[in-house]
Amino acid sequence: MNAWPPFLFSGIHVQHIAEDFREVAVRLRHTPLTSNYVGTQFGGSIFAMCDPFWMLMVMRNLGRGYVVWDRAAEVEFLAPGRGPVGTTFHLTQEVLDELQVRADDGDRVLRWFDNEVVADDGTLVARVRKQVYVRRARG
Repeated sequence: MNAWPPFLFSGIHVQHIAEDFREVAVRLRHTPLTSNYVGTQFGGSIFAMCDPFWMLMVMRNLGRGYVVWDRAAEVEFLAPGRGPVGTTFHLTQEVLDELQVRADDGDRVLRWFDNEVVADDGTLVARVRKQVYVRRARG
């Protein structure tokens, strides 16, 4: 994924993807290209760092029998990112079971996932929420 153009040219680096796609760690470098007008991390870059992973993780774990999409997102900026920032995504079996049971009942499932974006010094820079849509595939 590090060669994917939206990441390659934006300072985003995927540090780790677990073989089972249940854990992903990403980092955003702080460079002039990722800085906003006042020199801190650009909020769009922070969001882009978090954007695809919940959907990909759920999709890879539920398999072809399910339709999975991103539905909504929220970002709460808490402190300026004055240096590199990162986050880790953790997808548990309990969450996968919940999604599968609800979708197998024929329901359209909407579930929020949360991430904290943290600077190297431990400062909480942002909270990013993604809402993922899941339903059983037809046919």
